[in-house]
Amino acid sequence: MSTLERTPVFELYKEYGAKTIDFGGWELPVQFSSIKEEHEAVRKRAGLFDVSHMGEITVRGKDSLPFLQKMMTNDISRVKPQGAIYTAMCDEKGGTVDDLIIYMLDEQDYLLVVNAANTEKDFRWLSKHQEGEVEIQNASNQWGQLALQGPLAEQVLQTLVKDMNLKEIKFFKFKHNVDLNGSKVLLSRTGYTGEDGFEIYCRSEDAPKLWKDILEAGKTQDVLPCGLGARDTLRFEAGLPLYGQELSADISPLEAGIGFAVKTEKEVDFIGKKALKEQKENGLERKLVGIEMVERGIPRHGYPVLSEEKEIGFVTTGTQSPTLKKNIGLALVQAEKAQLEKEIQVEIRKKRVTAKIIPTPFYKRSK
Repeated sequence: MSTLERTPVFELYKEYGAKTIDFGGWELPVQFSSIKEEHEAVRKRAGLFDVSHMGEITVRGKDSLPFLQKMMTNDISRVKPQGAIYTAMCDEKGGTVDDLIIYMLDEQDYLLVVNAANTEKDFRWLSKHQEGEVEIQNASNQWGQLALQGPLAEQVLQTLVKDMNLKEIKFFKFKHNVDLNGSKVLLSRTGYTGEDGFEIYCRSEDAPKLWKDILEAGKTQDVLPCGLGARDTLRFEAGLPLYGQELSADISPLEAGIGFAVKTEKEVDFIGKKALKEQKENGLERKLVGIEMVERGIPRHGYPVLSEEKEIGFVTTGTQSPTLKKNIGLALVQAEKAQLEKEIQVEIRKKRVTAKIIPTPFYKRSK
């Protein structure tokens, strides 16, 4: 039996009441108190996540920009130092290798933050296509990553940052070498919850102290440590895709509804451009839609979706929404069946249960 990987914060989990699970080869907390409590904390106050399992790959050198332009679907030339961009990385058929965020640390110096389970695969994919004066390094072991998310995130974090006003960091921007209670961090206004918040990239050895510092600073606002369960329900309500569910080698970024990160008009012939351009021009055969159960039942990942007795797709993610108190899901269905308000059926334990197609995202924070 192989040993599960552990983050630098692992030793503190027990102290905070974590219930851990095997998540893609990592021993990670699914919850500390309860998924619903943690979900509510992020929607109304703030919650702290240990996301140190995420992968970090550096791309540096004179040809780093043309290389990334060839590998990524988005237009990386639009990013400036202290800016970030969300993108997909595709194979030749337009299938998704991964979705990721790229931070431009400096000219010719980029940090790629990739999904944990894909880190090795992504590194091999990038290395396989390496050309020009480019240095690619899997630096995941050097980094710890925490995410403080929720309407009070800025207020709580500001008490630990004395040398700058956090309002200066706008959405999808970051500051490098910020002094966070004595630790130098990269502080980014990004997240995976649909709320305002920050992702904190630090040296792996600094992560446990920062975890304690932030929870202590947020004690009076009832900031909670949060696990994977709430992270999933939060991102799902906000319509943010999860690799392996909404995105995969068999699901293109266009089908998954992240077409805004696919720039087929950019001059560079990026990997997958031809296939994605054809999908755009010919029309998608499949489309990701929101569904709400009309009859009782919860749509779960992989459940078949039917219309007029015929299978038209499958559920990618589904749950009882803690915010909306409704049983909802995301489903990849035949594009011609993707009309809003259309009644469909979800096969739940061999029984066909009525649902309807509804708009996404299910949740949008008020500014």
